[in-house]
Amino acid sequence: MRADAARNLNAVLQAGARLLAEDPGTSMAAIAAAAGVDRTTVHRRFANREVLLSAVFQAKLDSAERVLDEARLTEAPVPVALHRYLEGIIPISRVWPVDTRRMMRKDPEANARRTEQSRRVDAFIQRAIDEGYLRVDVGAAWARAVLDELVDTAAHRFPELEAPQAADLVARTFLAGVGAA
Repeated sequence: MRADAARNLNAVLQAGARLLAEDPGTSMAAIAAAAGVDRTTVHRRFANREVLLSAVFQAKLDSAERVLDEARLTEAPVPVALHRYLEGIIPISRVWPVDTRRMMRKDPEANARRTEQSRRVDAFIQRAIDEGYLRVDVGAAWARAVLDELVDTAAHRFPELEAPQAADLVARTFLAGVGAA
């Protein structure tokens, strides 16, 4: 793919993610305008809104997978892995604000990918409990829910926070709030 075509595709996907998160009925023309491309450019690549939405979900899943790999959740010390994860996933949540649960009902492959990614974070939470970084009495499911809410809050309610600063704040809040200390 040519560099300009790749830029246009990325712009369409990101504009689509933002606008479809706000209004699932957003027109392809509105997405094209927000991306700064012709409506025909969007229609040439995506037959309809559902195809575009599927591509947005795949891009979000691809990005999240890279974050999980780079965080080294099974190898790095828990605080380091947590910070790496947060520093990567908060911007991903900002760039791709669409809720993947909607797509999961329609796309078994995307559902399997999302389930595997979720399993990796769950395993990390359990590791943090096993290694004494999180309180045993809180439970892994509660700790995971708290982490997810903190990420969502940092990403969407405090968009002015740079990723490293947001990661610091979320990590401190998480480890102090459900931490073993």
